[in-house]
Amino acid sequence: MAAADEDVATAPHTLGELAAERVDHRFKALPPDADGLTVAALAAERRNLFTGGFTTPVLALSAESVAHNLALLETYAERHGLAFAPHGKTSMAPQLFARQLEHGAWGITAAVPHQVRVYRAYGIERIFLANELVDAVALRWLAGELDSDPDFHFICYVDSVRGVELMDEALRAAGAVRPVDVVVELGAGEGARTGARTEADCAAVADAVAAAGTLRLVGVAGYEGEVPDASAERVRDWLHRLVRVAADFDKADRFAALAGDDRIVISAGGSAWFDAVADVFAEIPDLTRPVCKLLRSGAYVSHDDGHYRHLTPFNRVPEEGALQPAFRLWAQVVSRPSDEQAFVNAGKRDAAYDLDLPQAQVVRSGRDGSVRAATGITVTGLSDQHGWLRTEAGAELEVGDWVGMGLSHPCTSFDKWQLIPLVEADGTVTDYIRTFF
Repeated sequence: MAAADEDVATAPHTLGELAAERVDHRFKALPPDADGLTVAALAAERRNLFTGGFTTPVLALSAESVAHNLALLETYAERHGLAFAPHGKTSMAPQLFARQLEHGAWGITAAVPHQVRVYRAYGIERIFLANELVDAVALRWLAGELDSDPDFHFICYVDSVRGVELMDEALRAAGAVRPVDVVVELGAGEGARTGARTEADCAAVADAVAAAGTLRLVGVAGYEGEVPDASAERVRDWLHRLVRVAADFDKADRFAALAGDDRIVISAGGSAWFDAVADVFAEIPDLTRPVCKLLRSGAYVSHDDGHYRHLTPFNRVPEEGALQPAFRLWAQVVSRPSDEQAFVNAGKRDAAYDLDLPQAQVVRSGRDGSVRAATGITVTGLSDQHGWLRTEAGAELEVGDWVGMGLSHPCTSFDKWQLIPLVEADGTVTDYIRTFF
């Protein structure tokens, strides 16, 4: 194993190193007069987002809402007897991973090998890769990580015999000592995304895993968010199928390689149907081993003001609580060419736009700093660096004002910012969240 890999495995980076990073031109919106300060030193100054020298556009993450959301999913998982591996692709922020783990997360979910490398660089010991992994280079690196760190626990999907063959070939070539734990992915239906389509296909993949000395079957998994024409009934039907596959595998002794305190893993759960996952997983029958009921929802950490606000299961089960949107993008009005139109200096490079456009929520006066509702102001489009606003008759808006906008889709909000101010309700910036996309 290469020395660089050994360094990653034996000496992970720390959050303290992130705090010691120097602020400079790489990071959008941060105060120009902060150049050269460490992130920790800048945070210690507790500058105000609006008067502390930040430039627009600037993305703010609500400290209170993040704390609320972390606590809510922790108690939700505990209440329903679920292990929780939130999907880290949402934020790619080690500081947030650490807080998720502090709030009871079993581990962190990833989607691609690069994300796994980031997680390992910051010492994440349990990683669930909710995807197939057939890249020989990535598998060679993974084998080195597993063999050098006995405390590293890794699981990934398999959904084809050919995929199992490729994994086995790569791991044998790498001289892997520890087997890679895998779960058979059940596809959500014809025309859905990845995953074996039928129970017979799942069994064939499981047989291939058993024949490969480099892999170990530990469970089954899938993603109910891909169920075609998803409804509560269709999603629950698919989840019941997933549980039956696990029960059939157990009856056929396909988990024979498990030993000691190992649990059978049954995993599902995006951010739209985790209530259905909780309900169906509560009915999992007794198997020959205890079951790790693993939920993987990730968007909850910031929630949003669009897509997930409409889809969150908490709308269906309000007695369980409610998530709070944590993002607000602040941009400045730079042009007011007519009574019906205005332009702010934030666009596609700054705001998520793949699902919904930003929503104008509040206006902060450029004259006196007073804040008012963004009544009669609508975001109608985004250019690369401009936001198009339509203003109704009587809308108060002038050049120099700041417009605070809610965003839709956390995954494509985080990825546009490398260092995001964590802001208290009064505008005080208490920390800066570093992302790795």
